[in-house]
Amino acid sequence: MKTVTVLAAIAAVGCGIAAAADQPAAPSATPVKHPSLKVCNKQADAKQLAGDTRSQFVKDCHAGKTSGKGTEKAH
Repeated sequence: MKTVTVLAAIAAVGCGIAAAADQPAAPSATPVKHPSLKVCNKQADAKQLAGDTRSQFVKDCHAGKTSGKGTEKAH
């Protein structure tokens, strides 16, 4: 009788570990990469932006909202 109880306990623990292993990773496990402020400022310089327009562009760029993310290479 003790053998059956031990086997049942091992099976229950094994199923619990298997179920825990199948859970998906947390959303924060792979952070979203946005351009750095340095890159965004270079893009703003290239577009010759100034004042409020520049500030808004840099803010949007750093948040990943602009479409010019691929221009971070030096010429």
